[in-house]
Amino acid sequence: MLKGSLNKVSVIIPVWNQETELNILLKDLENSGAEIILSSEGSRAKSLNDGASKASREFLWFLHADSRINQNNVNTLIKSIDKHPNAVHYFELVFKNAGLSAWNASWANLRSSWFKLPYGDQGLCVSKTQFKLIGAYPEDTPYGEDLLFIRKAKHLNIDIISTTSTIISNARKYHTQGWIKTTLSHWLIMYELLRKKI
Repeated sequence: MLKGSLNKVSVIIPVWNQETELNILLKDLENSGAEIILSSEGSRAKSLNDGASKASREFLWFLHADSRINQNNVNTLIKSIDKHPNAVHYFELVFKNAGLSAWNASWANLRSSWFKLPYGDQGLCVSKTQFKLIGAYPEDTPYGEDLLFIRKAKHLNIDIISTTSTIISNARKYHTQGWIKTTLSHWLIMYELLRKKI
């Protein structure tokens, strides 16, 4: 249970058959002061955009249902958006029950630091004004809407800022699909999306 004042923040969570993890996240967000919006529109991009369209707060915080949120996340996000209101904010990443996927989290953090390319599981947060300027998440792609969104933000010279706080995600897909297969698939997708014209 959090104590905080996310009264300027709408938390948007795309939902697919993740009831147990979603309930844990919702418990995490109790008393945070945030507006909570659940959205299920058939694809992640559509769900994120639908949630954004329903948000009534100044800032949009996009969270995956298997994320875990703590007090430090709330505190650092508040400080980050107050200091950089026009930036896209992201969190450092760590996987629960990581195993080999700890390497993937480390790479995600390096990629974000060096190239300013965080992914959606790093808890992206942006003002509603900047979200509209960027043009929302692209719905014409079967995957990678988060990376394309960040590329569009960078193209518009919008700062990509780390909150310096760490968000916990679930390494389930690495365990169920296999670490090598999942890692290679992610690298291929990233390569294809970085080549895509914005």
